Amino acid sequence: MKTIADLGDLSGRRVLVRSDLNVPLDDDGTITDDGRVRASVPTIADLASRGARVIVMAHLGRPKGEPDPQFSLRPVATRLEELLGQPVAFATDTVGESARAGVDALEDGQVLLLENLRFNAGETAKTAADRRAFTEQLASLADAYVSDGFGVVHREQASVFDITEHLPSAAGGLVESEVKVLRRLTEDPERPYAVVLGGAKVSDKLGVIENLLGKADRLLIGGGMVFTFLKAQGHEVGKSLLEEDQVDVVRGYLKTAEETGVEIVLPTDIVAATEFSADADHDVVAADEIPADRLGLDIGPDAARLFAEKLGDAKTVFWNGPMGAFEMEPYAAGTEAVARALVDITANNHALTVVGGGDSAAAVRQFGHSDDEFGHISTGGGASLEFLEGATLPGLQVLED
Repeated sequence: MKTIADLGDLSGRRVLVRSDLNVPLDDDGTITDDGRVRASVPTIADLASRGARVIVMAHLGRPKGEPDPQFSLRPVATRLEELLGQPVAFATDTVGESARAGVDALEDGQVLLLENLRFNAGETAKTAADRRAFTEQLASLADAYVSDGFGVVHREQASVFDITEHLPSAAGGLVESEVKVLRRLTEDPERPYAVVLGGAKVSDKLGVIENLLGKADRLLIGGGMVFTFLKAQGHEVGKSLLEEDQVDVVRGYLKTAEETGVEIVLPTDIVAATEFSADADHDVVAADEIPADRLGLDIGPDAARLFAEKLGDAKTVFWNGPMGAFEMEPYAAGTEAVARALVDITANNHALTVVGGGDSAAAVRQFGHSDDEFGHISTGGGASLEFLEGATLPGLQVLED
């Protein structure tokens, strides 16, 4: 993979950097988790220190191809400025007059952030032909391109994929580190190797389950997806989230795991509530005895202890997806228990623990853990999963030597 060093002397050159600054904002426009901004800083700072004129581009949220104030990157510019410790200019458009004036005003080592890429329909258009005009406008702003938004490298989008046809291109430090860690999970993991999967749907993780059945020693299953596993074993799951069309697929995974010696660990108990609400009546019930009028919203305390025990001797762990509806306090304990277990084995076993982005990353920060308590916190949940599935990621493929 081509790296920044392959771009040569960057002093005085305009370098377009694709970062992942897609952070959550509250109703007042305040960033509630700046993890992705902090992860983007080292590459931006490195380029500035080399004398590059740094033009940062990113997206936020899902605007519909036109400007929408609620998805403006302006709050991110303020936070980026604080973290970099130097001024960050902000363009109020992406390839228009403000952007061009901002680029023209840059001096060596200075940084400019462009407005949300997705305010332009050409960024996410389905075909290369429909993306071409926007891609060419982006490319005209710079002399070189650095891909540092790992969370979008699985997308064929103008700022991730097509841009490399127009500019000398390389991977940034964040993308380099993400790929290095994920290769350790797939090529020669130190054992025992445990994978913890949660989140809402089995269908979101079919590919990674299938691929890891041949690589991991243990799969620990929680979150909403566990109820499809329990149903596949013939258990009542009440009103819990269930993907009926995946029951036979899951039954096949259970059979394959048994035949290949991979241990699949399911919760022994569940926190079951009368409705999806923090105020609902809820009780701990056996996982195979969920009442018909209740839905499971977290793994129970016995399951939390079991999961911690099954992680206790691991040397490699990948975790993607919460164990329950952790945003609501009554259903946060299972996810918090997994986070604590990973912190413990990172410190005591010197294990490689990888938190696979998205809700899992948000959860560990909600529980007060710092990023350096884990081996690695990925900035790209979807990209991490596709990498572990063995899929070809377009934004990485175009950076290959």
